[in-house]
Amino acid sequence: MTATTTTTTTTTTATTTTTDSFNFGDDNEDEFQYEVIVDEGDCGGVTEGEADFEATLNAVKEQSDGVGPPPPPPPEAVDDYIRNFLLRRGMTKTLDCFQTEWAEMLDAEPVPVLPDAYAQNHRLDRQLRHARLERDRYRSAASSAAETLSGLRRARDYHRAQHKRVLQERNRLAEDVRRLTVLCGRYEPAVRRITERYRTVLRQRTMAGLERDRLMEQVRRLQAAVHNMGPNEAGQSLNHHHDSGEAGRKTKSPVRKTTGDSKFPVGGGRRRGDVQWPTGVQGPPGVQGPTGVQGPLDPDSRGRPTEATADGFQLRSTIKAHGQPISCLASHPAKRTLATSSDDRRWRLWGLPGGDLVASGEGHTDWLSGVTFHPGETKLGTTGGDATVRVWDLAEGRLALSLRGHAGVTWGCSFHSCGDFVASCSIDFTVKVWDLQSERCRSTLRGHKGSVNSVEFLASGSNTLLSSSADKTLSLWDARTARCSQTVRGHTSPLNAATASSSSSSSSSSTTASSHAVASCDSCGVVMLWDTRNLVAPTAIVETGPRPSNQVAFDPRGKMLAVAGQDGSARVIDLATGQVAGVLRHGDAVQSVVFDHTGEYLLSGASDGQIYVWS
Repeated sequence: MTATTTTTTTTTTATTTTTDSFNFGDDNEDEFQYEVIVDEGDCGGVTEGEADFEATLNAVKEQSDGVGPPPPPPPEAVDDYIRNFLLRRGMTKTLDCFQTEWAEMLDAEPVPVLPDAYAQNHRLDRQLRHARLERDRYRSAASSAAETLSGLRRARDYHRAQHKRVLQERNRLAEDVRRLTVLCGRYEPAVRRITERYRTVLRQRTMAGLERDRLMEQVRRLQAAVHNMGPNEAGQSLNHHHDSGEAGRKTKSPVRKTTGDSKFPVGGGRRRGDVQWPTGVQGPPGVQGPTGVQGPLDPDSRGRPTEATADGFQLRSTIKAHGQPISCLASHPAKRTLATSSDDRRWRLWGLPGGDLVASGEGHTDWLSGVTFHPGETKLGTTGGDATVRVWDLAEGRLALSLRGHAGVTWGCSFHSCGDFVASCSIDFTVKVWDLQSERCRSTLRGHKGSVNSVEFLASGSNTLLSSSADKTLSLWDARTARCSQTVRGHTSPLNAATASSSSSSSSSSTTASSHAVASCDSCGVVMLWDTRNLVAPTAIVETGPRPSNQVAFDPRGKMLAVAGQDGSARVIDLATGQVAGVLRHGDAVQSVVFDHTGEYLLSGASDGQIYVWS
């Protein structure tokens, strides 16, 4: 009875065990399927609530395709294998006997776990395949690394060779630089010597040309005098000139200083040694005079004025002339040479258009305000803040004369066409006329009630002076009698400058400024054109303000008028239309403008110390 119960229990246990075994296998499969679905979550992007079941299955299938095969189930125990085998074959009696004996054996002693050779072989085979795959992978990686290492070695060798080459090239270039530095150090003194020699030769050539022109003028005058006199008179005249020349050489001093003599009347009576005023109307040098004698240069030798349009000027070059503002420009009457004066107390001569420095001079004790060429072309006149008028001999390169007499700053000067007189204007409200031969003040012109800012002998060699003043008036003076012949009013602001046209045209056409044309400018930028034959009203008024206009200048043909503006621009006025045809911009205020003797170049001087060359 007891045996039967035990067998039944064992059978039940076996059945239960078998059932648990099968259920375990089924549960493993269910759990595996569930884990795959739940662990991978989104199912490849299937959104929640999607109604299409086929799409969901496809998404799960696509997701599962990317996952490796599930791991195999653990190997089945040997006793379980026997139970399952007997149960499937229906050998229940044998199963009962096996269960009984197996239970007795378990109670007697623990049964060792028998290794499953088949499962171990499978595991070892998988490990072997995995090891082979790893080996192949490592071998491929090693091969790639070997190729990379070989390439890196080749690149290293190449770059090492390039580095050596660059080092050699650098050493060679460093040696070349060292040699060139030594060579340049040897050449610098030679270049300085050559440059100085070039400048010296250029100055000597310019001075020689000026001296040649002066001698040519003397020869022409002597020839004209001989031609107009008889033989006896010619001999006496030549002897007289020879004696006077000897006397001049004996009494000539390096620098002569003169002062205005207040003991003489305003008109300045003529004294011994004074030059007589010209009685006829003489043209400037190079223009036919009343005696039929040519000046120092023929018209052809002076260069004919060039046709230029008011709106056609372009900046050609700039010349750094001074370290301080330029106060005045003057063009040589026959050569492309420009004179400049500056606040740095120096005047300089420049070759055009290259800007070569020809000569330089200093002697004023204060800033320079004006500069102008002598009609003989070998002298230069300057004025400045030291209240003096100085005449420089360019041929000899020295100060020839210093004229003192003004009570304040002298603003400018102008030579008479005969070359024997110079007029100067000053802040002391006066204009003085100086005799260069007797070296004294011949007359003092009084009448302005403000600073006289400019003075100029009218064209055609007349004895009439034109002056402009801060009292807003222009005045015409007879230099011989020191009397004011006419006062012109029209400006409402102080005048800065006035000039007369040097054109020889006598036509009254409005397209050309005749020798009777006068231009004036004031501190409000108003430019007025006048005709000296009728000074009741201006012929034209041009507004260039509101900033002041500092200077005006006619071109040689009398077709254009240049205006220097304080606003940093130079304006070119077409006299045919009376309108501003061109505006030339500068880097600073424009203090002075002038045309060269041919009219090809317009030159302007600014407060930045530069000369602007326009053509």
